[in-house]
This record gives sequence, C-alpha cells and structure tokens, in this order.
Amino acid sequence: MAGTPRLALPLLSVGQAQKEFTHNESLQTLDLLVAGTVEEPPRTTPPASPSLGACYIVGAEATGAWTGLSGYVVGWTSGGWRAIAPVEGMTLYERSTSSSATYRNGVWELGTLRGSALMIDDQKVVGGRLGAIESPSGGAVVDVEGRAVIAAILDALRTHGLIAS
Repeated sequence: MAGTPRLALPLLSVGQAQKEFTHNESLQTLDLLVAGTVEEPPRTTPPASPSLGACYIVGAEATGAWTGLSGYVVGWTSGGWRAIAPVEGMTLYERSTSSSATYRNGVWELGTLRGSALMIDDQKVVGGRLGAIESPSGGAVVDVEGRAVIAAILDALRTHGLIAS
C-alpha cells in the first residue's frame, strides 16, 4: 500500500475495497501528531492504564509492548498502541514539564530551544553569543567594589552563554 512521504499515512487506491480502514488509519495517526503532545519525557515501559489518546516517546531499550520501538512516538488508541516513526524536525509538546521535544539528528532533544534571537515586543533581548570580554585590570585608580561588580556581571553573562569565556 502506498503512503505519504513524511508520515507514511496510508493512501487510498482506485477500486480499493473497505476504504474506510485505510482512511481511519490515517486519521488515527494525524490525531496523535497534529498539535502533538506527549505526557512525559521518554519512558521505556508502557503505562499500565493509559488514557485514550495519550502519547509517549519510547526511550532506549524499551520493554513489553514497546520492544523494538525506541525513539518512536506511541499513542494509545481504541485498537491498542499505535507506533509512529519520528521524522527530522518533528516537535511535540511535553506536558509534564511544559517544554518541547524535538527530533533532531536521530535523537529527541528535550527542552532545547533553537534560534538566532529572542524578541520581546519587537525588541531583540538575546542574540548570538558575543566574543570574550576581559575582566578589568590596571588603571590609575583601583576600585575593588566596582571591579567585583563588573566581574560578577561578566561571570553571569558567561554562565548563561551570552559571551565567550
């Protein structure tokens, strides 16, 4: 049976009998992925009593009904577990931590946001990392408190990755 290129949703074929099965398969997959949400970070064992529509990312070395599905997105449907292979760039909302899970380079990244800038009210508040800034030294007058504050600010910027070390 032919499928769509990204999500392998089954396609109807001309003269196909019982088209509703193929159509329903596609709808079940779309229901799990459109505005996709997973309940928690990846886990290796299926929950004992999943709610209808609950989705999970299968962790490494999965067991039970999830054996061999590491990395897959699985959802509980009226017909049991439905497993969907992730595709590059797939992003899901992870409910327990209110963060995102994105499939990138063959692994799930949890809580990582990527971009070139953070804009708030059309104002750039965080951009790319700048070069290193040296701590103050030298000068005719040494202000110990001033240098301590400047050093603390620079340390905070380095800790947050906003300037290089």
